[in-house]
Amino acid sequence: MPPRYDDHFIAGRWTASDADRRLVVTDPSTEAPLAAVPAGTARDADLAVRAAATAFPSWSATAARERAALLRRVVEGLERNASRFAGIITAEVGAPCRMALQTHVGLAVGMAAHCVETAASYGFEERIGHSLVVREAAGVAACITPWNVPLLLTVQKLLPALAAGCTVVHKPSELTPLHARLLAEVFAEADLPPGVANMVVGTGDTVGSALVTHPLVDVVSLTGSTRAGRRVAALGADGIKRVHLELGGKNASLVLPDADLPAAVGATVDQVLFNTGQTCLQWSRLLVPRDRQDEAAELAGRIMDGYVTGDPRDPTTDLGPLVSAAAHARVTDYIARGASEGGARLVHGGTGRPAGLTTGYYVRPTVFADVDPLTTIGQEEIFGPVLCVIPYDDEDDAVRIVNGTRYGLHGAVWAGDDGRAERVARRFRTGLVDVNGGSFNPTAPFGGFKQSGIGRECGAAGLEAFLETKSMQLPQGRGNREPVVGPRLRATAPVSKPPTAAAVPATAPTAVTNEERNDG
Repeated sequence: MPPRYDDHFIAGRWTASDADRRLVVTDPSTEAPLAAVPAGTARDADLAVRAAATAFPSWSATAARERAALLRRVVEGLERNASRFAGIITAEVGAPCRMALQTHVGLAVGMAAHCVETAASYGFEERIGHSLVVREAAGVAACITPWNVPLLLTVQKLLPALAAGCTVVHKPSELTPLHARLLAEVFAEADLPPGVANMVVGTGDTVGSALVTHPLVDVVSLTGSTRAGRRVAALGADGIKRVHLELGGKNASLVLPDADLPAAVGATVDQVLFNTGQTCLQWSRLLVPRDRQDEAAELAGRIMDGYVTGDPRDPTTDLGPLVSAAAHARVTDYIARGASEGGARLVHGGTGRPAGLTTGYYVRPTVFADVDPLTTIGQEEIFGPVLCVIPYDDEDDAVRIVNGTRYGLHGAVWAGDDGRAERVARRFRTGLVDVNGGSFNPTAPFGGFKQSGIGRECGAAGLEAFLETKSMQLPQGRGNREPVVGPRLRATAPVSKPPTAAAVPATAPTAVTNEERNDG
């Protein structure tokens, strides 16, 4: 029998849930149950938030260097448990074991270390004129994370939040909660004070909604679908909460005429197949000069043939299954629609499982050519191993196609000259662009334009997502008797003479009531 869990990690200990039903976690490669976890309730969420709120005053007042020292223990715990995390991720996500250890866990450990060191060297205070500007923890943070690269995307939120002095309630995806249980154990072994880091499993409709609307939650950080982002933004608006959203993408890899086509196509295929295409960063659109489209599409198909699809526990496997039956049905439907609408031409793959695989949520890596950029597969995030090859006529046409979706997360430019590639990259309306194969930088800001999200993660920007800014106007000297101009001026304050125009900045603040403010 698979294990059954009946608790959440709240206030430093495993706390029984009052849930009356369980969620079954499924192995996507075998379709067999892995475990049962509680379908968390609003009461579970409330207990976790109250634990975080109780811990917040002490944790936020702890010196940044002391917080960093405790969080280094978390990094060490991640390293010690790397093999355990990788095994869990292979089981619940379906990620091939080599990829799970080297990429899912390896990048998570590196990201955690970067977060801690960024916080350790960050300037939380600065003088600006006669003001002391202080950046301090924003409060209780609700961090809602997805199933696709779960440990990395969790670390990318929780470590900066904790380093900033926030306390956290983490809601992992109900599809992949088992890695989060191990992460909670790592937090406990690192001796984080009770209530600083909490974890509640449940659905978005129940636990997610309860966290987002809770009056003691100050910041909500979500990585998920654009649909989920709309819902979180709407729920958070009532409480005027700070909401950070990292959402979907329909990312383009643009190959300019003077680029090395085989190298660009190879890199694009490798990227679109990572994690069986289940990443928001995947380059799912390959833009090539019209006269080289057939060459590019055929080359992409041949490269895909070199990837081994199968049991994710086999070290020779490159592609595992999709995460769930629902994901399998969705991607299969997109492939079927691509072959039947808009004149797209199926070059490689198609519907149906790969040969020899009758069990598990497997799909065939697929390439379409002659894709109209305005059709469904040219516009929608498929979230599977499907590459759409789109021809263009000139550079302006290519950039128009790149920017012609509601998303703006990631992209790539390939050119024979780095300067030209950078110039074209500046025209992308995306938050991240790889220029001639430039690698990901975990210390640089990451996030999207348009419906790909709000806010930034990673580096100093990721830390600042969980900070508030306070300006303290300090005395300017004992001899300075000038009155303070602005909303704090008392009506009875003695004023010997009116301030001169030079003493009042053009942007001097004035007191405005809610009724007078123009909120349009």
